[in-house]
Amino acid sequence: MRRAILRGMAAIVVAAMAFGATAAAASAQSLMEKIKNGETIRLGFSNEIPWAYPGENNEPLGFVNAMAIDILAKLGTTKIEPIVTEWGALIPGLQAGRFDIITGGMYILPERCRNALFTEPLGTFADALLVPNGNPNGLHSFDDVRDKGLTLVTGAGYNTVKNARNVGIPEDKIMQVAGPAEILQAVKAGRAEAGSGTYFTMKEFADKDDAVELADPFTPPVIDGYPGFAFLPTQQAEVDAFNAALKEYVGSDQMMESVGRYGYSKANLPDGTTTAELCKG
Repeated sequence: MRRAILRGMAAIVVAAMAFGATAAAASAQSLMEKIKNGETIRLGFSNEIPWAYPGENNEPLGFVNAMAIDILAKLGTTKIEPIVTEWGALIPGLQAGRFDIITGGMYILPERCRNALFTEPLGTFADALLVPNGNPNGLHSFDDVRDKGLTLVTGAGYNTVKNARNVGIPEDKIMQVAGPAEILQAVKAGRAEAGSGTYFTMKEFADKDDAVELADPFTPPVIDGYPGFAFLPTQQAEVDAFNAALKEYVGSDQMMESVGRYGYSKANLPDGTTTAELCKG
């Protein structure tokens, strides 16, 4: 009886080990292997119009998602799953295996390059300053916010946090919130005198809400931002494949048709700055 029990236990252990090995192998599949095997590719992004955001039935909308879908089709798959999370959780989510690609329009910055691999830039973009209607404090730069001792609200993990620190805005005057909707609400409620984020997103708020407007003129502390698709540091082959597809795709009629409805124009096309340059800082 003891031998029978031991044999049964051994069989269970062997089966468990085999299952574990199979599961580990499955989880270790590269993105290109998943595409080849017909598996679903998960796109990670935050809710930021018009970059990347969920539509009805969680449809992945926004010009960065549109570009990702086009590139994945070129690589052999149309099977995708959108996963929406807060901006600050995008890189941790990628590292935890919650999704396969970050498509949120993340700017390529040296500190981010230490935790993710980026494709070549998808375009070039400027930030904007959101202020109450009429711009009552006369704000036209981060320097103005600093000099007048006012509060700037921006997203946690945004490049604007670093930019604000670099121009000398005190830490207690930099309000960090979860994302664009919270930036808008902080400015409207008077908890911050100005909000900063990408031009497209801030303009979307100004166009749709009479309580706010864009500071005009505005002198940004950094002239251009360069977003890319982000992958795990171990996925150089995936980045190479995406870059090869991007080389033919960026600026093409197909791309401009896909992204044009979101406000992306030829003025936003990459200017030749490379990811290697951006990662060096």
